[in-house]
Amino acid sequence: MTSGGDAPGMNAAIRAVVRTAIYRGLEVVGIRRGYAGLLDGDFRPMPIESVGDIIQRGGTCLFTARCKEFMTEEGQRRGYERLLEAGIEGLVVLGGDGSFRGAKRLSELGIPTVGVPCTIDNDIGACDANIGFDTAVQTVIQAIDKIRDTATSHERTYVIEVMGRHAGHIALAAGLAGGAESVLIPEVSFSLEDVVAKLQRGVARGKKHSIIVVAEGAARAVDVGKYIEEKTGFDTRVTVLGHVQRGGAPTVSDRVLASRLGAFAVDLLLKGETAVMAATQNGALVAVPFDEVFASVRQPAQELCELAEILSN
Repeated sequence: MTSGGDAPGMNAAIRAVVRTAIYRGLEVVGIRRGYAGLLDGDFRPMPIESVGDIIQRGGTCLFTARCKEFMTEEGQRRGYERLLEAGIEGLVVLGGDGSFRGAKRLSELGIPTVGVPCTIDNDIGACDANIGFDTAVQTVIQAIDKIRDTATSHERTYVIEVMGRHAGHIALAAGLAGGAESVLIPEVSFSLEDVVAKLQRGVARGKKHSIIVVAEGAARAVDVGKYIEEKTGFDTRVTVLGHVQRGGAPTVSDRVLASRLGAFAVDLLLKGETAVMAATQNGALVAVPFDEVFASVRQPAQELCELAEILSN
């Protein structure tokens, strides 16, 4: 099943799960719409043909949803009973922290579960990377490059808001790679006075345009843009990229990672593992207990934060 927010590469992971399981002599059933579909009994057999021509597609062919009902003890027990009725002997859950917490509960009730980290926010720790992050950053970079073209032409300041309610990984990576003059993320304190001062120093050196990247959890781009314009008089525009970051064909990196983790998840279940996340650490495939995952929220690398500050001055 896929659960929570969608991420590019989910289809590649689904494909890997199905093809590996069939190769190992197993039957595969897909649960549509995440835990909501589990409670509704929305199960579909997944022969090998069901995953043809999906590796290059964004989104998830199993659909996804958020389900408040499954967060209750009654909902979890009902989900467990649905799995028993369907003869499900092991479950692979593609998603993030909330999805894994649901999977852990099912494991405690008696269903072996393995998670695969899929979130564009890249905030799941205890692993090298999360499926979907690389694609999302590429999408943001393409937008920044195009916006910089028009910012240069009109000698404007642009404030670009990207996803990341609690995590600034997209903003930091895209801001660094896109040459942003300032990057604002929720994990690092900042003052808009400092942002304005930096812009003014740039103008004093003859700079005619600027790009500021803001994670949605750090500040609202419209507020940042308004503050800059009021304090400096600079012609300022705001762009909120929104859900375009969730879509699109996954990058090579995301397809390869999804393929590795999807196949590995099946093998973990066959080895009797449960309540673990399939992951890579330093490039090697590893099984990480869910409890370790929950205790390890990924933080932005201090080196990258410092580098972004140095290069933006």
